[in-house]
Formats: sequence, C-alpha cells, structure tokens
Amino acid sequence: MNPILAILKEHNISDEQVNELFQTLTENPLMAMGVISSLGIPPEKLQQLMGLVMQNPALIKEAVDELGLDFSKVEEAKAKLNQ
Repeated sequence: MNPILAILKEHNISDEQVNELFQTLTENPLMAMGVISSLGIPPEKLQQLMGLVMQNPALIKEAVDELGLDFSKVEEAKAKLNQ
C-alpha cells in the first residue's frame, strides 16, 4: 500500500474521506490543505506525511492511481497554481 494511504488508514481515515481528500487535491490543491487539517491527524504524523511527499512527490501519483482517480487533473491543478 502507498505510504500516504497507509498513514491515513493508520489514523482511521475512512475510504470516503481519503477519496474526498484526493478528489479535492486533483481539483484544487489549496483546498486540500483544509481537508487535511479537518481529518484530525496528529501534527507529528502530518509532518511525517508531508516529509514523505516532499522527498518523493511520485507518491501522490501512486496514491491517485491506487484510488482510481485521474492524475492528469493533478497536473492541471498544479499548472493553474503556477500561473
């Protein structure tokens, strides 16, 4: 299992919440931060999660693929942020 998804599951984040988080991430990455903060993950685990993503950004693509979402939407959202 993808380490991002494993950390979320470890904190009893439901499949529905995980899907909502990644759906939001694909549509509006800035809004995803609000969703993440509402999940109640302890700060030290959240820091670990962010460290994983920063060290290996491909983990987001793997998680999106594992969830069956469209990664091209992540790329579109990223492009919008860079404008």
